[in-house]
Amino acid sequence: MSFLDDDRPAPKPKFAVDDDLTLLSLEELEERIAAFKAEIKRNEEDLERKRQSLSAADSVFKI
Repeated sequence: MSFLDDDRPAPKPKFAVDDDLTLLSLEELEERIAAFKAEIKRNEEDLERKRQSLSAADSVFKI
């Protein structure tokens, strides 16, 4: 990979929160829901890791 690759715009995600849903098929809607559920789970796991990290830091620095 060359340094010129860094200038390319990031690829657009397959799904966006504000996408128009009217033309999507049942299968496409199910795929979209599954993708968003997986993203929610990923966010919840990261949130829990950050809460644990904060809790550990609080226990070290509490007076």
